[in-house]
Amino acid sequence: MTTTQKPESGTHLPAPQAINGGEAVAYAMRQIDPEVVAAYPITPQTFIIEKFSEYVADGLVNSEYINVESEHAAMSACVGATAAGGRSQTATSGPGLALMYEMLWVASGMRLPIVMHLCSRSFSAPLNILCDHSDVMGMRESSWPMLIGSSPQEAYDQAVVMPTIAEHADVKLPVANVLDGFTVTHSVERVEVLPDEIAKEFVGEYEPEIWALQPGSTATFGTLDANDFYYEHKRQQVEAMNNALEVVRTQLNAIGEITGRPMNLVEGYLLDDAEVALVVLGSSEGMVRAAVDKARADGIKAGMLRIRLFRPFPVADVRKALDGIGAVGVLDRAIAFGTPGNGLLQDIATTTRSMSDRPLLMDFVYGLGGRATPKQLFRQAIDHVIEMNETRVEPDEPAYLGLK
Repeated sequence: MTTTQKPESGTHLPAPQAINGGEAVAYAMRQIDPEVVAAYPITPQTFIIEKFSEYVADGLVNSEYINVESEHAAMSACVGATAAGGRSQTATSGPGLALMYEMLWVASGMRLPIVMHLCSRSFSAPLNILCDHSDVMGMRESSWPMLIGSSPQEAYDQAVVMPTIAEHADVKLPVANVLDGFTVTHSVERVEVLPDEIAKEFVGEYEPEIWALQPGSTATFGTLDANDFYYEHKRQQVEAMNNALEVVRTQLNAIGEITGRPMNLVEGYLLDDAEVALVVLGSSEGMVRAAVDKARADGIKAGMLRIRLFRPFPVADVRKALDGIGAVGVLDRAIAFGTPGNGLLQDIATTTRSMSDRPLLMDFVYGLGGRATPKQLFRQAIDHVIEMNETRVEPDEPAYLGLK
């Protein structure tokens, strides 16, 4: 397991960097210096691996960078490296994630604490390389804890904290640090990075209890598990995911104490007296916040809830945040074709169904294929939620913001 020593809070000033989100993640990877990094370049992830490969070429890390032939091979290499006792990381986007899909389940089923940085991107066809959350929704049931940031700063902070979650003795699962493609990966902002020694001390050394190359080890990984214990092993993953929620909370609090930037499983905005609210994932937070401000200026008691921890879904935190709110609009940046509700709506509906004063829910699809969603469209969504709250009638179908 990871040995984490928490430095004294406030004793070290961060060094600001003007970098994009992809480079911020690579910066954290350099500080962590995993034994193996295996990845295949794909837009918009490429910034991460390009920058990290520069660190390798310049001798700034000891990592073995494996230039693989595909994303399936990248995850396979990480599986082998981690089973052998090393710390490994990878990064990908959209179609690359789809190509490694089989290995996502192999990694989690073998309980290997791999870190993946997922730069969210749409799926073809038609061909589109821009951001939506189709790939995120595609891996949500694969037993990977998933954190979704909203900025280059959060991409960096989460990149530092991810190994401490994956390698925790109560978790032992691969984890995904999700950053929105282009919106976060390519946006240059001021990023407050930790000094190298503080980042290394926080993450600690990887000390696996069982590994294939341990002298005298008879351990095996990924063997046949037919109908004798497969069911039980899947149930153990349920427990690991349940454990992950409080581990994530603890580790986010720990990194927040060091950086002075609080990080919570969910982030509320003006919810204390809100009558209606919007729920969102990722980098659209800023625009939704602006729409809420506009609604407040118009005399409407609106609020916003951003979900940072997408898996395991923070049920109790969401219920607490939405308690007392009459109607909620759920913003989905992906379509779950053929289902009665899209991905995030399904989670919110399941979460709130047992609340004594359950809020009414309305689903909104937005931003597919990187389409910009300006403030006024989110403001219109608030108006629809207000109307639902007044009529107390939930719509059967989602609304499509900005559809031509």
